[in-house]
Amino acid sequence: MAFSSDNVAVFLAVLDHGSFSAAARALGRVPSAVSMTIGHLEAELGLALFERSSREVRPTEAARALEAEARQMAGQLRRLQAHALSLHQGLERRLTLAVAPELLSAPFSDPLARLAEEFPSLEVEVLSAPQDALQRMLHDGTAQLGLMYERTRVDGRESFQELGSEVLVPVIAPRHPRALAHNGSFRLEDLVDLRQIAIASSIGEQADLRLLISRKLWRTDSHLATLGLVRAGLGWAYLPRRLAQPLMDSGELLGIVFAHMSSELRLWVDVVWINDRPLGLGAARLIALMQDIAGLEARPPQK
Repeated sequence: MAFSSDNVAVFLAVLDHGSFSAAARALGRVPSAVSMTIGHLEAELGLALFERSSREVRPTEAARALEAEARQMAGQLRRLQAHALSLHQGLERRLTLAVAPELLSAPFSDPLARLAEEFPSLEVEVLSAPQDALQRMLHDGTAQLGLMYERTRVDGRESFQELGSEVLVPVIAPRHPRALAHNGSFRLEDLVDLRQIAIASSIGEQADLRLLISRKLWRTDSHLATLGLVRAGLGWAYLPRRLAQPLMDSGELLGIVFAHMSSELRLWVDVVWINDRPLGLGAARLIALMQDIAGLEARPPQK
């Protein structure tokens, strides 16, 4: 049979990297082995897959026609391998959970406590990063699980379990000049030119546009840093209601109320993992425990 898991991987690597030598580096092989694999595949198929030049190779129309099914086959093989490995895999040595800063106040410590009771030898690492950086940590293997808000775009490499929702509220320091002028009542457009303190990666990185309103942004990598800047009167921010409510009750923060619409923003919360990497026993158990997480509001039943 012409196609196999090996030559499909080589075929896709050449498509993705544009040369035999670059594909060889990505696969950890020598260029001659990659060239030979493609040559044998072309001979068995009776098709020219690449036009060769001294510096690069260009896919032919036949290669482009086969590309989609080859990628589908490669994905199915990865999932099959992951499933087979998960059937035999024991407890991982370390489990890394990456958490979006806004969700650090969410009650995920109880599931971790139960996990520690069940697997006392499991080493657990909890990291925090803005959501766009957190997704990169999942894809490069730095973290096995990510606790984050629902993504605006679907990535076929990711699997997830919905845990509930979190409500974000816009807040500002009572002594901020604009808060005094508006007495806490704003229109959404009033915030566009008012400095926003946002939890996001460096300028130029992909960010969740649902949370970015102002044209004037200061960025932090933690909710505590954001909270400190807002309390100092340097701008306004969206913060989880569970974090902001005690400070609003004490008068340290002022909740921004929109005169024409609800000011609250509800985002669904997911635990996310990469679907072509087998989950260890600890990660799989933590996902199950987190489904019972307390304090996050459940999605209403579908009618």
